[in-house]
Amino acid sequence: MLYTCTSRRAALYTSTFFVTAMFIAPPALARETLYSQIESAAARVEPAVIGWRRDIHQYPELANRETRTAALVAEHLRTLGLEVTTGIARTGVVAVLEGAKPGPAVALRADMDALPVAERTGLPFASKVRSEYEGQDVPVMHACGHDAHVAILLGAASVLASLRQEIAGTVKFIFQPAEEGAPRGEEGGAALMIREGVLRDPDVEAIFGLHVGQQGPAGTATWRERGTMASAQRFDITITGKQTHGARPWEGVDPIVVGAQIVTALQSIVSRSVDITSAPAVVSVGTFNSGVRNNIISDEAVLSGTIRTFDPEVQGRVHHRMRAIVSGIAGSMGAEAKLEIERGVPVTWNDVDLVQRMLPTLKRVYGPSRIFPAPMTTGAEDFAHYQQEIPGFFFFIGARPAAVPPEAAVPNHSPFFDIDEAALRPAVIAMSQLAVDYLTGGD
Repeated sequence: MLYTCTSRRAALYTSTFFVTAMFIAPPALARETLYSQIESAAARVEPAVIGWRRDIHQYPELANRETRTAALVAEHLRTLGLEVTTGIARTGVVAVLEGAKPGPAVALRADMDALPVAERTGLPFASKVRSEYEGQDVPVMHACGHDAHVAILLGAASVLASLRQEIAGTVKFIFQPAEEGAPRGEEGGAALMIREGVLRDPDVEAIFGLHVGQQGPAGTATWRERGTMASAQRFDITITGKQTHGARPWEGVDPIVVGAQIVTALQSIVSRSVDITSAPAVVSVGTFNSGVRNNIISDEAVLSGTIRTFDPEVQGRVHHRMRAIVSGIAGSMGAEAKLEIERGVPVTWNDVDLVQRMLPTLKRVYGPSRIFPAPMTTGAEDFAHYQQEIPGFFFFIGARPAAVPPEAAVPNHSPFFDIDEAALRPAVIAMSQLAVDYLTGGD
């Protein structure tokens, strides 16, 4: 296990003897020295990491509105002497650390946005923020742990900046907006950052990202090769009926009744039209809006939801059945319906060679008995867009509070979601060592 701390004197090798020995030491010994320096630097920055996490948690911001978070991030990165660029993909921040030695470029990524969720954790730094989301006034909460992601990457930037003289190559720190999806009518997230050149100048060879959750206690991690998280697509259904008085429904076409039939029929796609033994799939309706008064049958209903798949063929089958159900039910009941399916997020695909190369790093950080293979998850991550451009490795870190038993683990996106902050320091070490080990070719 890690977390041992060497003294500042030892970490910096002020003795001429040790400085000389470092230059003549074999690569394995040099890496051991660097590991110790990373551990010590992570221990020093841990209080700041916890402070950043709490500050960002208390003042969350929705997708493409992360202005305060971005300003906090950029300010600290500049104090580290990094080359900082802001305003990428609206509110994104990118910092570049040039090592003192030549080498390739690697990227570390964190997402910054929060969710329209009313926090119910009872934390002293719980969010009381409200904002506008798609025309509605909503509460805002870091219910998915992105506050921790930002703090972890700020910690890794601090650690690696303190070791600039030992780094062979370049590290890009990517602080990304809108991972949860940009508001309707806007672009954002990883896809927009890529189009605006975040992986170029210098060209990045590989990228690493992580996600906190209560799937395990602090000090554990999980990983998976190949398909890790599902493809996610938003769908919207607009049903047009005929408005009438609620007391005379036969004189109109009720879009709510039509929508209710559609919602029920959509549930049959996965249960009756998909071979779930070959690849999982999900079709869920998340919103259903219609009407303004109890005794008026509206002329329109609008539904939205999400599709999750791991296989392109299954995805195509789901789309086909959805179109048939929506048009068929609406037509049979005298209504019209339009189904729109967004391109969405691809499968989070962990490059096999990169995983095998870097897995020893995670095992070193967490210990071989505290890192586990992860099952596929129908959650989605727009980190997948980076992985379509370059090899990427996305893994998960346990952060379940010690007082929460495994059977009571709180899922991400819950108003009760919280983390054990003891998970932060090992995550800082992991991100730092992944970058260093990739650049040096070590394990």
